[in-house]
Amino acid sequence: MSWDAELTALTSRIADRLFKRPEPEATFGDLVRGLLADVPRKNSWQLADHLGHPSANPIEWLLSRAPWDAEVLRDEVRAYVVKHLGGPDGVLIADDTQAIKKGDRSVGVARQYCGLTGQVENCQVMPMFTYASAAGNAFINRRLYLPEGWAGDAERRRVAGVPERVTFATKPQQVIDMLAEEQRAGTPFRYLAAGSGYGRDPGLRAFCHINEIAYVMAVPVDLPLLDVRGGSEPAGHVLDRLLAQAGPGLWERRSCGEGTKGSRAYDWAVVAARPAGQLPADGHTHTLLIRRSVSDPGDVEFFLAHAPTGTPITELIAVAGPRWKIEENNETGKDLLGLTEYQVRKWDGWHRHVSTVMLALAFLAVSRAQLADQITPEPVLPAADQGKDPQHQESLS
Repeated sequence: MSWDAELTALTSRIADRLFKRPEPEATFGDLVRGLLADVPRKNSWQLADHLGHPSANPIEWLLSRAPWDAEVLRDEVRAYVVKHLGGPDGVLIADDTQAIKKGDRSVGVARQYCGLTGQVENCQVMPMFTYASAAGNAFINRRLYLPEGWAGDAERRRVAGVPERVTFATKPQQVIDMLAEEQRAGTPFRYLAAGSGYGRDPGLRAFCHINEIAYVMAVPVDLPLLDVRGGSEPAGHVLDRLLAQAGPGLWERRSCGEGTKGSRAYDWAVVAARPAGQLPADGHTHTLLIRRSVSDPGDVEFFLAHAPTGTPITELIAVAGPRWKIEENNETGKDLLGLTEYQVRKWDGWHRHVSTVMLALAFLAVSRAQLADQITPEPVLPAADQGKDPQHQESLS
């Protein structure tokens, strides 16, 4: 089946579940096709012009006022990704991205920290889930962060169409909610990976411990870890102590996967550790991974791993590496598919647009995976017996 025929079959099948009338079904198929096209800006007017629509009204109606459920579309995207990319090596990667916006009417917009610029900006924040496996990677879930000022303002909520069921939740709590959804959906994954904004949260870690979810999450240098005397010490002190004891021989160079510029090699140090006040799940062990840049030894990052006892260190390093895959999805979504170029301001419109972009990205990822005879896939998790070293690759105990 040709690329065009596969896209038509996919959008038609999903549209049958979303719509009761042919008009929005046709517009939906056109919208996905437009998002995948070479259009300079993926706003409704330029998409309409590319698609040959006399105006932007059909697209704006589809996103803002037509009766359909974006959660059904999200579920269809997940099922499509899992069907074609799912596997026992799957990793869920959590991170948030931002859409810089003007004004104060777009749902959830506020002056808040923006990872795009590293400073406070007027923006919307979007926690996302990427599913990554040896076959490929794509978004499968999303949230819109609603700041407290929005969550507690009844009039702003009414105007933006925020449902009553939606209450204030921190970004880590939104990731917990998405994890619970993936568990209910039966999404096959072995690990959760996330940045330090999520790894520092004790509630997210506790959820993983209770539900026996393995993770490798970046953590801040001041994360309290249990020390040998029963007290606590920050993760940074652990590194200082290791350096004093072992010196330069502490580090071992390992690759954590292939990036766009080749092998992503770092120096690694590993030590058994446990976050203060938290026990691992039964049969699981905590490990602190310390990663140092090869080119800049002062660039150090800490990762806390929670995995079944006996998990090879090589596997944990392999999970710490592919966190960049969600950054790849964010870049593709924004640069090629119009992830943040929406002209909608309300709750339903945001979820419909982002979910449609997720479908377009999933189609690209699956199409790439189907060219497996031309591409050698990169395994997310190596086999347990690969790359072992008698000194540094012993199993967790």
